Amino acid sequence: MQYNFDEIIPRRKTDSEKWNKYGENILPYWVADMDFQSPQPVIDALQERVSHGIFGYPLDDNSLKETICNRMENLYHWKVTPQEILFLPGVVTGFNLMVNALTQPGEGVLMQPPVYPPFLFAPHYAKAIQQNAPLLIDSNNHYSIDFDLFKDSINEKTKLFLLCNPHNPVGRVFTRTELQNMAEICLRNNVYICSDEIHADITYQRFVHIPIASLSPEIAQKTITLMAPSKTFNIAGLGFSFAIIQNPDLMETVKKTRSGLVSSPNLLGLTAALAAYNYGEEWLLQLLSYLQGNWQKLNDFIATNIPGIKITPIESTYLAWLDCRDLLVEKSPYEFFLNEAGVAFNDGKNFGSGGEGFVRFNFGCPRSLMVEGLERMQRALEEIGR
Repeated sequence: MQYNFDEIIPRRKTDSEKWNKYGENILPYWVADMDFQSPQPVIDALQERVSHGIFGYPLDDNSLKETICNRMENLYHWKVTPQEILFLPGVVTGFNLMVNALTQPGEGVLMQPPVYPPFLFAPHYAKAIQQNAPLLIDSNNHYSIDFDLFKDSINEKTKLFLLCNPHNPVGRVFTRTELQNMAEICLRNNVYICSDEIHADITYQRFVHIPIASLSPEIAQKTITLMAPSKTFNIAGLGFSFAIIQNPDLMETVKKTRSGLVSSPNLLGLTAALAAYNYGEEWLLQLLSYLQGNWQKLNDFIATNIPGIKITPIESTYLAWLDCRDLLVEKSPYEFFLNEAGVAFNDGKNFGSGGEGFVRFNFGCPRSLMVEGLERMQRALEEIGR
């Protein structure tokens, strides 16, 4: 079927965090859920399940695990077995669980800021230490890895590397060489890798996602991979994700740590995930084409009308990372655009080192809604002569 991603579906009265955090006159482009209706097969599967009317505890669905195994093989040539898959209620829950499972208080967790804000809190919740190997940004606003810095940021306290790939917020899809180099450094230093790959399905043009655990059996033995259909198919509120853990001892450690603390996904989350992975591909292909068009429109509009903003080149996600440092607005660009333009972004400072002066713009919305926000930004800047 043909999906209409231009349709504006009202969300203010649907208990949406995205649409109700700010006032009625504020357009939200912050939290990373999209303003598109989910694939019709997902909606149909949920309606059929709800019509049954009984919502008991679900089994650990082996058909869904088989579907995930087939997906890993088809997309990444990565052989995974059902026994290596652990269902979880969310990726953020997942990497917090892994920090608790693999570190002791006072030990180190390495990450690459600016990065998804929940990364920054995970070590502190486990009484571990946050260690940073910041990404480098060049004059074209392209981000890369300083491997000398990455290596030097690891010390005797470092036990776990939290990798975000594709990277949120900078939109990088790390190359095979980059992944190999990071993994080898971790192996040499006996550091586990927990890789958040929730945006793996949303890549553009020539970019191809590679799960870091798929590089070699040795790397797989030290790696936990976290994935989910939530961002891909816009079903984040249903609470389903999964971990792939190919080291049996590591799997046992994680299961013991989660016992009594981290629940399994709910029945509707499992139902939606199975339908999305089995029947959502047509929707996804159309979505990627639409998002690519949004990205191009966003680039063209800013280049023509707001040249003081620089855009980080995007390889994945539907999250634009906007460099507003040259605008020299009072307070922060986040506060300026919220108060003067009526648009809500994520404040770059919340993404850690290197995020100051940036905002994150979720362009996963109907194009007319995206353009309305851009026009509000333009008018606000014109009023102060920027």
